Amino acid sequence: MSNKILFSVRTWAAVMLALVLVSCGRQTDATHRRNLSTPITQHPSPLSHNDELRFKYFYLEAITQQQKENFDAAFDLYRHCLTIDPNAAEVYFALAGYYGALDQDSLTVKYFKKAAELSPANNTYMERLAEVYINENRIDDAIESYESLYGQNKDRSDVLSMLFRLYEHKKDYPKMLSTLSRIEMVDGASERLSLARMNVYEQQGKQKEALAELKNLAQKHPYDMNYRVMMGNWLLQNGQKEAAYQEYQYVLSEEPENTLAQMSLMDYYQAEGQDSIASVMKEKILASDKTPVDTKVTLMRQVVQDNERQGGDSTQVLAMFRRILSQKQTNSDMAELCAAYMSLKKMPSDTICQALERVLEIAPDNAGARIQLLQHIWDTKDFDRIIDLSKTALQYNPEEMAFYYFLGLAYSQKDMRDEALATFRKGTSVINEQSNRDIASDFYAIMGDILHEKGLASEAYAAYDSCLQYKDDNLGCLNNYAYYLSEENKDLSKAEQMSYRTVKAEPENSTYLDTYAWILFMQGRYAEAKIYIDQAIKNDSTASVVLLEHGGDIYARNNEIDKAVDYWQQSLNKGNSSKVLIRKIRLRKYLAK
Repeated sequence: MSNKILFSVRTWAAVMLALVLVSCGRQTDATHRRNLSTPITQHPSPLSHNDELRFKYFYLEAITQQQKENFDAAFDLYRHCLTIDPNAAEVYFALAGYYGALDQDSLTVKYFKKAAELSPANNTYMERLAEVYINENRIDDAIESYESLYGQNKDRSDVLSMLFRLYEHKKDYPKMLSTLSRIEMVDGASERLSLARMNVYEQQGKQKEALAELKNLAQKHPYDMNYRVMMGNWLLQNGQKEAAYQEYQYVLSEEPENTLAQMSLMDYYQAEGQDSIASVMKEKILASDKTPVDTKVTLMRQVVQDNERQGGDSTQVLAMFRRILSQKQTNSDMAELCAAYMSLKKMPSDTICQALERVLEIAPDNAGARIQLLQHIWDTKDFDRIIDLSKTALQYNPEEMAFYYFLGLAYSQKDMRDEALATFRKGTSVINEQSNRDIASDFYAIMGDILHEKGLASEAYAAYDSCLQYKDDNLGCLNNYAYYLSEENKDLSKAEQMSYRTVKAEPENSTYLDTYAWILFMQGRYAEAKIYIDQAIKNDSTASVVLLEHGGDIYARNNEIDKAVDYWQQSLNKGNSSKVLIRKIRLRKYLAK
């Protein structure tokens, strides 16, 4: 058996085994079951006692092998069972599953059908046969099977629902209607069934009957005005505008604040080309504190879309947002939409921040809005405010990794290394399989940098290793890790490999080029180091004192002393006060630190 087939059998077996075991224990018709001492299924021609024992032994052994996932053995044992008892329904059912897994469709149908014929009272067999017919697109056969199943189970509305879908597939409208009536007998009358029946009439083109069904629904619920609105909508969609208008007016006379009626009347005016009246109604609906928030949000989206189509003048839209948000808000959806609109219109950052702060006034636990606010404030470098916002955020969302990230970064920017390190360490405790791996990687990268600054090199390297576990191409981590190793003249081969990855990824990054050049220098590869230090200096118009001193050291090792002294002198002029640097210039030769 090929791997593909074996996988299919394995997949089927898990489901099929449960069905087999259920069918074995199910109390069906007395002439179609076994117990511990008698065959599981009585048959037209009873087996001899010896054959009954043999059948029982091999059948139970087949189940045992199947449970052990020895599917080949189970398959052979089931087939052997049929040589003992060719009328064993349970065996045909089991084998049908195997043939299905082997894509032998004709045998699958044949064996499921045989199982159902031999044990017609077994609902599982009949239902599975019907499902196979559907998969084979044998709709008539599927209908026959489900009708047979319903005949034995008059209370199963799920079977009737399947029959309705099958008749719908055939566009057999009379059968669809009669099936809905049968469902109604089981489940009772409901709006769902009435609307389904109305839909059938519409598919038949019987508009009169469809409207009558809808009117009947409204009459059954005289105090629920939404049914009258529904009827008005149907009339409007079918060209009966005046009748629709009368329905809406009736509803609004009974319930002036009925949002559905107001919305439908607005649609009526738009359909009639009376846009100014529709616009007034739209503003009225939006301004009403009776209108549900989700309805307002949907309408405001339409207002924004219409405004953009007409040129995108934000003045009216923002005025509408202000009027709505001046009311008490039950959730933050409208405030979030306002902030999103301001971002769409590329409004000033401080204006967007005010909108996001309004969101947080309504819903202080809104993590998404607070993250957006922090992103905007980060550009202002107001790190004290970022610290306050992040601390507050963690009170509401202690599992949100992003807030530890912002808080730790803000502490780092203020040179509060201990606080930053503690924050990042705490943040790592909330990392899980669903966490953003890039952010998780940065957590450990920054921790590594802080630990190295504190002189804890081994802990720093452990943090870098963790960083690279989450993102093995974290270039900042690779560069710093490599450089610190080279500074200690330690694991230079590992350092060179890591640094080379950064240069390959960003061949014009002067920092990465400098690190790679310095590692080559530490390995004694001076000619190669010179190539890369030249590129580093060329790509950095404001070369740092470290970069220039490295350039001097590398040129000195390449016996170009005049150029080396020139770089050393530039480094000194830029503020490098190293005593070793001064001695190198005076002695005109490289000196190790």
